[in-house]
Amino acid sequence: MKKSTKSAAAVEAQDATPSPTLSKLDQMLSLLGQPQGASLADLCTATGWQTHSVRGALAGSLKRKGHVVISDKVDGVRRYRVGVQA
Repeated sequence: MKKSTKSAAAVEAQDATPSPTLSKLDQMLSLLGQPQGASLADLCTATGWQTHSVRGALAGSLKRKGHVVISDKVDGVRRYRVGVQA
């Protein structure tokens, strides 16, 4: 019988723990947490979602989790950011 051996790359891949990836809501929160906030286009690019999906996440999921979403219009562009709870 032949003894099977693993290559060094296979052993390395097996030992490597997957790095935790941010969920799309976490990605949105990191953008919204910036002082200047994020535009709808920024959020769409980061998540790969369409505009109605991003707006739904802002109005639904994030508010449901207790985040206060603040909307400002700067130079004709609406920017969203996360504010502190009162």
